[in-house]
Amino acid sequence: MAVSSFMVPLGSSAPEFDLPAIDGGRGSLAGLKGSAATLVVFLSNHCPYVRRIEQGIGALAADYQGRLATVAISSNDVERYPDDGAASLAEQAARAGFGFPYLLDESQEVAHAYKAACTPDFFLYDADLRLAYRGEFDDARPSNQVPVTGASLRRAIDAVLAGQEVPGPQAPSLGCGIKWKPGNEPGA
Repeated sequence: MAVSSFMVPLGSSAPEFDLPAIDGGRGSLAGLKGSAATLVVFLSNHCPYVRRIEQGIGALAADYQGRLATVAISSNDVERYPDDGAASLAEQAARAGFGFPYLLDESQEVAHAYKAACTPDFFLYDADLRLAYRGEFDDARPSNQVPVTGASLRRAIDAVLAGQEVPGPQAPSLGCGIKWKPGNEPGA
């Protein structure tokens, strides 16, 4: 069943994180500071919504390299969804051309802090790490033949880089619900 993002209030501060990366290193929000724009994306390997656009995500990050700091976070319960473990995420990163850190949120605390609901879930922040956009990548879905362009997110990034407010309306992202560990579900 598809789940929509929660549409966190614009202007919210980016929650801090410091997480292990799939390559054995670590990644943190502090390591991304100083960019004109920062993109935090909650992803998974098994979700067909992510699979449909993953190469587009890799291309978008490459297109904005040097102007946009990008990080992916996987918060899924890997015991119940082993395809979202570090080894499978590394295969996905290679397949999709991800040139950015891919982090593991094993406690799911970061997903809670960001109010992430689904994969993919996109959070774009300005230079002050204030939320400027949360929503869809584009109109491509597993059930349609719409080309993967990242049009919605690209418009938002271009506005942030130009120092402008992101035009609305912002459509929520749609994808697979985050696979919460028992008792970790929002509101539990």
